[in-house]
Amino acid sequence: MRTWTQPDLPQLSGTGSMPKLFNTATQRMEHPAIPDGRALLYVCGITPYDATHLGHAFTYLTFDIMQRAWRDAGIETVYAQNITDVDDPLLERANDTGVDWRVLADEQIGLYRSDMHRLGMLPPEHFIAVTEQIDEISSAVRQLQERGLAYTVETADAEGDDIYFDTAAAERETQWRLGDVAPYDPELMRKLSAERGGDPDRPGKRGPLDPLLWRAARDGEPSWESPVGPGRPGWHIECSVIATGALGGAFTVQGGGSDLIFPHHEYTAAHATALSGTPLAHAYCHVGLVAYQGHKMSKSRGNLVFVSKLLDGGADPSAIRLGLLAHHYRSEWEWHDADLATATRRLDAWRAGLVRPCEDPVVAATVVQQLRAALANDLDTPVMLATLDAALDRGVDEPALVADAVLALLGVRL
Repeated sequence: MRTWTQPDLPQLSGTGSMPKLFNTATQRMEHPAIPDGRALLYVCGITPYDATHLGHAFTYLTFDIMQRAWRDAGIETVYAQNITDVDDPLLERANDTGVDWRVLADEQIGLYRSDMHRLGMLPPEHFIAVTEQIDEISSAVRQLQERGLAYTVETADAEGDDIYFDTAAAERETQWRLGDVAPYDPELMRKLSAERGGDPDRPGKRGPLDPLLWRAARDGEPSWESPVGPGRPGWHIECSVIATGALGGAFTVQGGGSDLIFPHHEYTAAHATALSGTPLAHAYCHVGLVAYQGHKMSKSRGNLVFVSKLLDGGADPSAIRLGLLAHHYRSEWEWHDADLATATRRLDAWRAGLVRPCEDPVVAATVVQQLRAALANDLDTPVMLATLDAALDRGVDEPALVADAVLALLGVRL
């Protein structure tokens, strides 16, 4: 799938430090393993029916900043992202609006691509739609069946039977264990499964948390012929196959919003480990959810703030980035309508500070050093912004150096 154009990324003198990141799976700050100086990053992409709201933007900005930190430390990056372009929410939206699901998906993917480009996000090297990988995904489901790690559940309204992953068998036969990614107790896992696309109460399943691998074809739903019968993929197996196909096993970081910790990332890791015999990723990094009007931004509630509307209304892309970067990526926070104006004032103040005459300026090289130190500390962008507030309020001795650093490390154009 076509991605978007690479933004400007100035090369700074010297190098930063490899960032220490919070690993959800271990609940510790760590330096993820990066063999051969090459960081491999997979981030779960959008389901294209309501793109791109600020919750999306906050997530993808986090991993944009992560890549900038790695690159500044002299580490090569390879970035993969999927698009879930066939899924129940997309099909429901298409049905509600009377638009063909493929047309709706293409329209929203185009909008998302445009939003990412306008915001100056680093594009993925691998940008892959689920519908481009149906053969690979169905073959993976067949492999899990052959290894005794999947089973069928009788389905009255379909051409065949649905296929589920056997959690208990996977725990016996592979090195994966339930809870390897998600630090939750079983009761919470069951609750989250029901809320996030699972079906813990479905009759015929061997275990309540067992996730769907292949949904047998139903009337009125898209389906594909496959080695496991006509149908379409379940959610988690899609990312397992796309991620490992693009990056291989045991890549550096699996990323996404915190609402993906369970069941999505837990079972993406389970499927990948069952298929390859190796863990999915060295570290799992998750971004806090963004609220608006008192509630988490969600499509069901309709309290979404769209990037395209802000940009079309005249917002500076750098101001939008600053409004998001004012919050640490792991924090849960609420966007207020006044936040854009606040970020715009900060951006204007920085731009004015670059050209302000000053008798006792701050040493720009010291500012860059401070920015790099904050970035290496779990991508601490609020500290980076505070550092720049202080330096540009006083003035700096090399404005061009600071401007290049702000663009290279934060993607903010001064």
